[in-house]
Amino acid sequence: QVQFVESGGGLVQPGGSLRLSCAVSGGIDGIHIMNWFRQAPGKQRELVATITSGFSTSYTDSVKGRFAISRDNAKNTVYLRMNSLKPEDTAVYYCNSWPERDWGQGTQVTVSS
Repeated sequence: QVQFVESGGGLVQPGGSLRLSCAVSGGIDGIHIMNWFRQAPGKQRELVATITSGFSTSYTDSVKGRFAISRDNAKNTVYLRMNSLKPEDTAVYYCNSWPERDWGQGTQVTVSS
């Protein structure tokens, strides 16, 4: 059974960087599409970044040029590198496949001075 475990969040000042990790138990080789989502307090969950098995990527407009998604199939891990962080990036970040599976616990990212 595929499960997702997110890590790497924390408190960072505006302009700072973080790298989130998503460990995929059950293996990532057979998963064509992996996504990172985020959910801010009082808001709906939104799709942030996507990577395919062919390593094609796409991003929501608000993070283009600042975030980078990657995957390491040998380590069964998907990453989200986040640079130039802004207060509006504050949210719980989740990874999931498409089609979606059970959600993990997420990792909290707080951008504040």
